Amino acid sequence: MSEISIILNVYKRPETLEQQIEAVLNQSIKINPANIHVWYNRSDKQQVLPKNKDIKTYSCNWNTKFFGRFSIPLLCTTPYIAMFDDDILPQKDWFKNCLDSMVKKEGIYGGSGVILQQKSYHPAKKVGWNGTHSNNIERVDLVGHAWFFKQEWSKYLWYEKPVSWNNGEDIMFSFLSQKYGNVNTFVPPHPENNKNLWSSDYKFAATVGSDENASYKKRPHLGERDNICIECINMGWKTVKGIK
Repeated sequence: MSEISIILNVYKRPETLEQQIEAVLNQSIKINPANIHVWYNRSDKQQVLPKNKDIKTYSCNWNTKFFGRFSIPLLCTTPYIAMFDDDILPQKDWFKNCLDSMVKKEGIYGGSGVILQQKSYHPAKKVGWNGTHSNNIERVDLVGHAWFFKQEWSKYLWYEKPVSWNNGEDIMFSFLSQKYGNVNTFVPPHPENNKNLWSSDYKFAATVGSDENASYKKRPHLGERDNICIECINMGWKTVKGIK
């Protein structure tokens, strides 16, 4: 049984939680349910507790948005952390894919990679389940939707105050891990001919992730991301394309 702690987040889509837990427990790398952690942000939705009583839960009486869940890895004792947005359904060899890739190139791995094309976030090249489907490990500037990283790197996100508490946890994590730990960011292979390796089922993520709760549809979400990227580059973020 691999030493991986799983972080799930519940806010506006409590109905996806049990599907995600099932997908995690059905991984080819077997997971101890006691290593699954669920972070509940305050919401107007009726929240549902996991059916498996071994799963750890954290209930917050205010909405910590994207950052709160990233405090849980600091409490974990496993060597690796896997974290998922609530619209992601990992396929059965996702953890194996990340572990195999980590042996070849150490770094933060994720399911939706972004390669910046200019100083701002948009337009950007996407790599992963929702972008280029590569047979190779691809270096990117940041990853989102799903993360896989060494527990010891979780501290880097908290070394500096974020540009915004409302947005950009994925940007800040990659930037600060590179700045303080010399840790780069990658997307593991997402081959067309083996979707068992993928970070998510495409239909599930595309459908759930584009509902009325999707953060990218709300203003000023995208504008905030542009500003965060600009600020991080100004502070020395070394991007794949060497943008200055």
